[in-house]
This record gives sequence, structure tokens and C-alpha cells, in this order.
Amino acid sequence: MPKRYDNTLRFMTSVLITVCYFCPAAFAVVKGGCAKVNITPPVGVWLSGYGSRDKPSDGIADELFARALVLDDGNDTIAIVCSDLLWVPMEITDKIRKTVKDRIGLEEQNVLVCATHTHFGPKLSFGTRMGPDVPENTVDESYVETLVKKMSSAVVTAYKKRKEVKLGVVKGDISEIAFNRRTRKADGSLVMTFSVSDQVASTRRIQKEADGLTKVTFSPEPNQPPLAFGPIDPDAWIFRIEDMEGQLVGSLVNYACHPVSGSAFSDWFYSISAEYPGETTRIVEQVEGGICLFTLGAAGNMVPLQRGRQARFQMGKALAGEVIRRLQFVSTSGQVDIKAMKTPLELPLKQDPSLDRIFEISKEKDSLVTEIQIIKIGDLYVLGLPGEILVEIGLEIKQKAGLKNVMIVSLSNDAIGYVCHSQAYDEGGYEPVSGTNLAKGAGEIMIKQALELLGRI
Repeated sequence: MPKRYDNTLRFMTSVLITVCYFCPAAFAVVKGGCAKVNITPPVGVWLSGYGSRDKPSDGIADELFARALVLDDGNDTIAIVCSDLLWVPMEITDKIRKTVKDRIGLEEQNVLVCATHTHFGPKLSFGTRMGPDVPENTVDESYVETLVKKMSSAVVTAYKKRKEVKLGVVKGDISEIAFNRRTRKADGSLVMTFSVSDQVASTRRIQKEADGLTKVTFSPEPNQPPLAFGPIDPDAWIFRIEDMEGQLVGSLVNYACHPVSGSAFSDWFYSISAEYPGETTRIVEQVEGGICLFTLGAAGNMVPLQRGRQARFQMGKALAGEVIRRLQFVSTSGQVDIKAMKTPLELPLKQDPSLDRIFEISKEKDSLVTEIQIIKIGDLYVLGLPGEILVEIGLEIKQKAGLKNVMIVSLSNDAIGYVCHSQAYDEGGYEPVSGTNLAKGAGEIMIKQALELLGRI
């Protein structure tokens, strides 16, 4: 070999050795940990989820938990903490993030706080207009203080339990348990179909449209005109965290349907409950081990096929079954890069605020400032959006992102009411009229900025 080539080879080899020595993160093995804490409030707290409740809680159907996942690639560390709550207002998110930063050093943009959206969880927001206007209908401040400590401790405990892990994600499909409640008559006018009878539910048809959308439709009641049903998001995302021996450390599930399946069971209407996400996570943990987090997709107008005690358990089992099946065949890797970003999001407000929605606003304000967050775990993009996102917004983001694995987590870091696309405002119905203080155009602003953030990361 000529001398000059030999010297070049030696030089290149020394450069590679130097890069590997001084940049271990490039080849670092990911570390991860999971934890959960019980956050069940005392009986007697007022519940959030239904304005028709006229008294405080009177029992516990099942317990509530906060579950945390922490991942560390040697260069960056992220945390996701999801709780069995209706939502988590920004003031609570801020406190959790501050506590976590003080204790383990994670920056705000690296901590995502979300809720499963159970409609049987405790009232948390002081500005909430839900239930009767009586002095007793208030927030249990001592519980909220304890809740912040417990959710923060779940993250800290997960951080301390980190060990070498392998990660993988797979997309399941479960179209049988939800439908779009924004339905249309033959003349194009909108009708809110919050539930269907058992007879109508038995006629369910799952249709794959030419444009790629999935729709769940039904035959009408006898002597009733047919209704046109909108799209659903059938994706059930399953994220696997396993140790180096292949044993499950934890899992994360993402699905879009309102946790209101138990609402028709009268004995539970005033009971504390984790709803169908609680049943799903309980079964997955029991069968597979580890800790299972549930995150809600773009479920603003997605409701269960049926409601009641049996329906609630059936729905939880059906989703758990899909999760357990998919967990068996997830390809995992121990070398995954992790990044996180967040950006402010300013949304327009209505000139005339809704009377019955979740937060008070001043008529002097014309906009609301919240945030969008993104966590990248290898080729999985976890997009944290505030508020209750209509499914059409989530589907448009997924379609336009041009990425294979986009998991949308609604009710992330803040509670801002329903986020609707412009067509919904033109049609009317619950979500854009009384369900939000956001003005027309808010949905399109969120789509644009979400796509921009996905592009940046």
C-alpha cells in the first residue's frame, strides 16, 4: 500500500475513534422507567364531566391512578405523565413541571402532562362552570395540592427506576367501539347523536372510504330518516418498553373515543371511576405486566358504540385485547434518539363567551395563549395538543404531516375546551357553539402550527 494511502487510512481511523469516544450518545443505549401512584380523591369531592350532576360524589367504582414514563437516550430525557382525570389545567401542569425540574432537572419542554378524560374524575379548575351554582360546588384545594405532589412523584420515581430498555411502536386498528356523534340529515343539517339504541347499534357497518377515511354507520330507527355519519380514527397506537431480557417494563396506548361509556349506568353517575381507559390499563398490566399508560387521541366528537355497566367493561376489554395482541409482535431497538420541543399557541376567542364551558374569559381579551408540544422517540412523533380536539383536525394533521408514526395526544398540558375546524362552526352543534370559547379559525391555526413544529423537529 502506498505510504500516502496508509497515512490517510490511519488518519480516518483515528477520527472515527475520537468521534466514538467523545460522542457516546450516538451509540448510547436508551434507559427507561415507569411508575404509577394512586390519586383517588376522597368521596364527597365534586366531579367533572357532566353539568347535570347536582351533588358531590357518593362512592368509588374503581380507583384513579397517575402513570409516568421516563426515557433517556444519554443526551436527552423526556417524561410523559398521564392521569385518570377529565383534564389537567395549565396551572397544575406548570406546578408539576416546576417540581420535576427542581428534583431531577428536566426542562419544561421535556415533560408532557395529560389526562385520560374520564368523566368521573374530580373537579380541578376554579374557573370551571360545571354543575349547579351552589357554594358547595367547588374544588378541593387540599386534594389538588396532593395531586400535584403525587403526579410529580410518579415522574421522579420513574426516573429513578431507569434501566436499559428497548423500544418499539406498532399501530393497531379498532373500529368497532366508537362512532362520530356529529351526524347529518339528508338536507345537510347537523344533528348531535350522542348515543344510539341497542337496536340501531346492532346494525353497525364499518366502511373504508375511497379517500382512506373510516366511517362507522348505522341503519335508522323504524320510521326515522337515515343519518350520515362522519369519520372516526380507528388507530390504536401501542408503544412497548421492554428490558434487555424482553420483559415488559411498560406500555403506552393511544386511542380516540370519549370515556363516557359508563354514563348510562345510573349507580355510577356520582361515583369516582377511571372509565374504560382504567379497565384497559388494568387488564394490560394484569396480563402483560409492567405499567400501562393510556393517552387520548383526537376524540372531541368520538363516542362509545353503547353505554352502561356492561358496555364500559366490554369497551375496556376490546381495546385491551387489541393492545395485548399487538404487544406480542413489536420490533424493538435499544438505540433510539429522543428529542422534545414546545411552542406557544395563540388562538382567537369568541366575542360572546359560551355560558356553560370550562373556563372563564374576560370580554376584553380576544385571544388565548396555550402551547403545542412534540416528543420524538426514534421514528415515533408524540404530538401533545391542548383541549378536546375534533377528529377531523387530528386526521388532517396525520394526513399532511407526511410521517409514518404520528400519535396525537389531546388534553395535553392545558384545558381549553373543544377545538373545532371551521366547517363545524358553519354547521353548528354542541362543540363549536356551547362547547368552546374559541372562535372560528382556531382549528386551522392549530393544524398549521402543529405541522410547523413537526417539521422543525
